[in-house]
Amino acid sequence: MAARPITEKDRKQVRALHAEGMSRNDIARKISRSPSTVSKLAADMGLSFDRAAQVAAATTARKADLSARRATMAETLQDVAEREIARMTQPQLYFEWGGKEHDYDERWQPEPTPADRRTMMATASAALDRSLKLVPPKDDGAAESRSVIGDLLAGLVGDYTARHGAPPTDPIEPEGDTDDAAEAGTVPEAD
Repeated sequence: MAARPITEKDRKQVRALHAEGMSRNDIARKISRSPSTVSKLAADMGLSFDRAAQVAAATTARKADLSARRATMAETLQDVAEREIARMTQPQLYFEWGGKEHDYDERWQPEPTPADRRTMMATASAALDRSLKLVPPKDDGAAESRSVIGDLLAGLVGDYTARHGAPPTDPIEPEGDTDDAAEAGTVPEAD
C-alpha cells in the first residue's frame, strides 16, 4: 500500500500544532500521520521538538523544591533532637495499670530513669545524624586554608628551584645521640 502524499494542508497543520506546543506524537495522531512523517515535515520547516531546555528548567525547579524540603525536614529533626535533650533533665511522669484491682498509678520523678535517658539520647543522636545528612554544615574554609598553604609551599619550592637550579632536598637529620639525649632530658658529656 502506497503512502498518502504529503499535502500543503499537512504542513500548515504541523506548523500550527507545533506553535501550540503540541508534541510530535500528539500531532501525528491529530493529523493521522506517522511520527516520522511529522518529524520530516517539522525539519523541512526548521521546527524542532527538542524539549531539552524545558526539561532542564523543570529539573532545576524540582531540585530546588527538594532542597527546600530537605532543609525543612532537617530543621524538624533538629527540633526533635533539642526537645529530647531538654527532656533528659526535666521531671518525668511515670504511670502504670496493674494490681488485683487493675488500678492506675502515677508518680513524678525528678528526672527520667537512666534507661529512658539512653532512649532520649539515642533519639536525639539519630535525629541530629539525619539532619546533618540532609543538610551538611557549610565548609568552614579549612580546605581553602590548606590550599593557600599548599600554594605558598609550591611557590617557595619554585623560587628555590629557580635560584639554585634544583628543587630543595629533604633536610638531613644530624647523626649522634644529641636528639635522643635532649628528649630524655640529659646532656651528653663533653670530652
